Amino acid sequence: MSEFWLISAPGDKENLQALERMNTVTSKSNLSYNTKFSIPDFKVGTLDSLVGLSDELGKLDTFAESLIKRMAQSVVEVMEDSKGKVPENLLANGGLKEKLKCLKIDLTSFVTHFEWDMAKYPAKQPLVSVVDTLAKQLAQIETDLKSRTAAYNTLKTNLENLEKKSMGNLFTRTLSDIVSKEDFVLDSEYLVTLLVIVPKPSYTQWQKTYESLSDMVVPRSTKLIAEDNEGGLFTVTLFRKVIDDFKTKAKENKFTVREFYYDEKEIKREREELSRLLSDKKQQYGPLLRWLKVNFSEAFIAWIHIKALRVFVESVLRYGLPVNFQAVLLQPHKKSSTKRLREVLNSVFRHLDQVAAASVLDVGVCGHPGTAARQPRLLSLRLFPHRPQPARLGAAGPTRPSRPCGLRRRRGTPWNLEFERNCSQKLVTVVFIFF
Repeated sequence: MSEFWLISAPGDKENLQALERMNTVTSKSNLSYNTKFSIPDFKVGTLDSLVGLSDELGKLDTFAESLIKRMAQSVVEVMEDSKGKVPENLLANGGLKEKLKCLKIDLTSFVTHFEWDMAKYPAKQPLVSVVDTLAKQLAQIETDLKSRTAAYNTLKTNLENLEKKSMGNLFTRTLSDIVSKEDFVLDSEYLVTLLVIVPKPSYTQWQKTYESLSDMVVPRSTKLIAEDNEGGLFTVTLFRKVIDDFKTKAKENKFTVREFYYDEKEIKREREELSRLLSDKKQQYGPLLRWLKVNFSEAFIAWIHIKALRVFVESVLRYGLPVNFQAVLLQPHKKSSTKRLREVLNSVFRHLDQVAAASVLDVGVCGHPGTAARQPRLLSLRLFPHRPQPARLGAAGPTRPSRPCGLRRRRGTPWNLEFERNCSQKLVTVVFIFF
């Protein structure tokens, strides 16, 4: 299990020194492995647009998480016979150095070596445009996912329904794949062949009594054609007019007559349908799995870009203009060290706030895609805005904050909103885990 903490602190000299102290302490204490998390400088725009983007990115984050979880689950379902190979099919293709873009990168390596994809999401564009590009990309992937998986699941369901008919005991399963034309007397005006299930302990009794269960039973006409753990399937030929009497006497002796009519055309149709469904499933398997692998990678890469955007937006809203912050990715060495690591962050960044790193902490637990079926909260990573304590009340009423953090108040924007979103000098922190 790999756990990651992504933090963002102001980029002034004091906080850069604090980051260095953090790196020194965590390294000496063997608490975590730390790397810089590169986020480009975007066109900030207005405070209103940033506040709006913060909310929109939150919704997009949730949508991307759900989409990735569904795609990972689809891979698990498609690879039903090779579930052990699922993790190696859920990778991030490229996204690191230019020369490595053709390689398949495991998800952990992609996160630790994250670099913004300038070709897909140009940083020179307005933030709104970048977010819109990501939203459209994920929406298209979801649309394609629904159509492709719906077609495959329908095919799979039809195949399973046919295969289920061949499962179970002799009382419930289809008999069309057991019997043959030679087992029946067909096209006779007077004679008919019945199929009777006889319990294994009663085989001898059946052989001795079946001819006398009713009049007009053809002597030596019984034959064992199939058996399971509970009993055997026997044929018996008799005259049509004594069918009801024979069934009654057979039931009294605990012999069960299976209702079955041999229809060669129907049996042939079922076999052809099963063969066709197996062929269609095999033909769709490869293209669908390839599509899932490619688009899972695309969705995952887009998801990490959304995280970077959220850290950027929340950092600007907290630390103000000009844009100046540093994001760092921490990977705790073991689960037992997380408490100590949090204490280090609280201590190193105490100057930001009394509760420092713990003030904007939200833990999202996620599973490795290969265990999506067992862990539905796949790749969960959420970041919620901090809400500080209300302004202090004095004799003259609430204290109005000064101009918040370098961002000017736009007409119609409440001061308390600006104070809440911009003057709270907290350490931006998110946590996410890969199993």
